[in-house]
Amino acid sequence: MQSLDKGRRPGPAHLRRLVHLARPELGRLALGTLFLGVGSAVSLLFPQAIRVFIDGALGPGGPAEVVDRTALWLVGLILVQAVAVALRYVLFATAGERVVARLRADLFAHLLQQEMAFFDRRRTGELTSRLASDTTVLQGAVSTHVSAALRLVASVVGGLGFLVYTSPRLTLLMLSVIPPVLAFATIHGRRIRRLSRAVQDALARASEVAEEVLSGIRTVRAFAAEAQEGGRYAGRVEASLALARERIRATGGFTAAVTLAGYGAAALVLWYGGRLVLAGSITLGALTSFLVYTLLVAVSLGGLGDLWAELMKATGAAERVFDLLDRAPAMPLSGGVEPPAVQGALELERVTFSYPARRDAQVIRGIDLSVRPGEVIALVGSSGAGKSTIASLLLRLYDPDEGRILLDGRDLRALSPTWLRRQIGIVAQEPLLFATTLADNIRYGREGASDEEVEAAARAANAHDFILGFPEGYRTLVGERGVQLSGGQKQRVAIARAVLKDPRLLVLDEATSALDAESEHLVKGALDRLMKGRTTLIIAHRLSTVMGADRVLVMDHGRIVQSGAHAALAAEDGLYRRLVERQLVGV
Repeated sequence: MQSLDKGRRPGPAHLRRLVHLARPELGRLALGTLFLGVGSAVSLLFPQAIRVFIDGALGPGGPAEVVDRTALWLVGLILVQAVAVALRYVLFATAGERVVARLRADLFAHLLQQEMAFFDRRRTGELTSRLASDTTVLQGAVSTHVSAALRLVASVVGGLGFLVYTSPRLTLLMLSVIPPVLAFATIHGRRIRRLSRAVQDALARASEVAEEVLSGIRTVRAFAAEAQEGGRYAGRVEASLALARERIRATGGFTAAVTLAGYGAAALVLWYGGRLVLAGSITLGALTSFLVYTLLVAVSLGGLGDLWAELMKATGAAERVFDLLDRAPAMPLSGGVEPPAVQGALELERVTFSYPARRDAQVIRGIDLSVRPGEVIALVGSSGAGKSTIASLLLRLYDPDEGRILLDGRDLRALSPTWLRRQIGIVAQEPLLFATTLADNIRYGREGASDEEVEAAARAANAHDFILGFPEGYRTLVGERGVQLSGGQKQRVAIARAVLKDPRLLVLDEATSALDAESEHLVKGALDRLMKGRTTLIIAHRLSTVMGADRVLVMDHGRIVQSGAHAALAAEDGLYRRLVERQLVGV
């Protein structure tokens, strides 16, 4: 898995970006902060109530009246705090959920903007891991962790204020342990952040295996490879577990150090405060409240230590997410010319191409080609000759390394990529159907098409009859990748999708090669209707598909080695004739 470490921002910068994402929730967060302040203020008054209880009960006068009155005030404070805590949690948690929901949507939309070479180099499992697990880690950082951090900071600051008010000497004694703790937290936090990122990367690698295996479960089952794949996934999980253990040990050591410092300070205060009570410098109630404040500050500091570790973990996830959000696509989807009409003339001028992930293997080698509007061109050749690559270049999934491709005299680079792809319809050998209804899959060709238009496209694709054969008709769910349909049915749905799109150019990539004779007959009839009046590029091996083409182009090792009509090429002593003879022998 390729690293995205280039141009990495430091951890605090990522946290600042998370705060920036929370700006739309400012009103909700401000109200939550108000209730947080109320709850924190109330909690800081409890030790004062304890002081009044103790000194009132032990002092002269009417101790019972003082105790009763203080108890009533205490009940009121508890009720106020309970309401404030509940409202604070609801407001912060809701704001966090909304921030992360926007982050996920923005990240997914940004991923869809990336060029094809980006997806060639990255596994689907890695990207889905960032969408799911990484953003989940961030969720706490922008919601409950923020609320808890503010509450703990308020407790520390307020507690220190009351400590100074109660006894400045004891406060100075307690504060002597804070500077080394802060220095330790800064150094140790960096290590935790590095380990947290490593854990997230390891989990992403495990997700890659899971996504790959589950999406290809039929192949796994056919080869009885369940144990093998289970072991492969377990190995990735074990690697992430080893890193998680190291992070846990680091976090545990950090928490232990902070706790030791906090409670050590409390013990020191207890000893010295006891001496002050014996000397008559402070009252027993004041010492007790001071100890409670000390414990409150110590516990809050320990909680801040835990939160610091969680924030370092979130920073590691934020680095991975923002690395993707910061990546500019090499081929933006928008921008460029959008001609008002398309004739369908194509020109390839000295086109050379290698896939970005395999720069050492040249797939297309200096091809020249001219296609007239409405002409049907068939590309034939052995596997790996470069036929499907030409279709990818025509769709501008990639740009040529050298040369250029023209549509109606305009370089494809000058056209809007989104507009260009709307002018091209494609029917592949294994069309991808989405796990939704048949109607929705056909409507994918043109969003917003009416039911009547969907049905008309299905009729043109010879799909209407088999669709009505299902109990749910056009509302039938096709399953993941169309698994509930046969090969011929999926092809006809894909053709209906192309019919609804009504493109000026058509690419048929082995559209009938995997079908039986009956299905091929139905699909070919639909394709014949679809090709009328459109510039068509057919990538095929079957004679039945190639024979009707205006021209047949024979490709070999990235070059066009023969060009002409089927009959003329079959009569020549060349590669096309040998391909035809092999097919006839196979039949």
